[in-house]
Amino acid sequence: MRIISGTLARRKIVPPKNLDLRPTTDQAKEGLFNILNNRIYFDEQKVLDLFSGTGSISLEFISRGVMSVTAVENNFKHFKFINEIKQNLSLENLNVLKTDVFRFLEINKEPYSLIFADPPYNMPNLNELPKFVLQGNHLKDGGLFILEHSGVIDFSSYSSLKETRNYGKVHFSFFEKTL
Repeated sequence: MRIISGTLARRKIVPPKNLDLRPTTDQAKEGLFNILNNRIYFDEQKVLDLFSGTGSISLEFISRGVMSVTAVENNFKHFKFINEIKQNLSLENLNVLKTDVFRFLEINKEPYSLIFADPPYNMPNLNELPKFVLQGNHLKDGGLFILEHSGVIDFSSYSSLKETRNYGKVHFSFFEKTL
């Protein structure tokens, strides 16, 4: 796993072998950030990274100069790994929380300009996650919610869906919160 671009570009992040995860492929991550390069100003973004896993997406956002990233991860080994990277790279604008994503969303009062979620592909009610995120006050008006998922779920019935892109088995659905 590597950081693709920005101030931390080309740094390799090697997670311990005992982590139970499915990291976003470099090809998919590169495709995602190529899309974002044309849509947002990174230095204006407060990002929420749900189901952070290795922290790969959080690190990519930090490397590209976002204001801050809050990474939410429930697995202690993953949480510990992200915190070790944070300390090793002195990343002051990365806030790592060990908690359940849905519990966090129930108590969160802070709106973000961009929310990224990479839940387990077999998570029950995964198709309800966009509604849960978009109906709350988690995302600023005009904010972007990006959901990574497999190709078996179709979000085309959501009026807030702007597009879905796929990179092999990885799909990104882009939702926008409107007034």
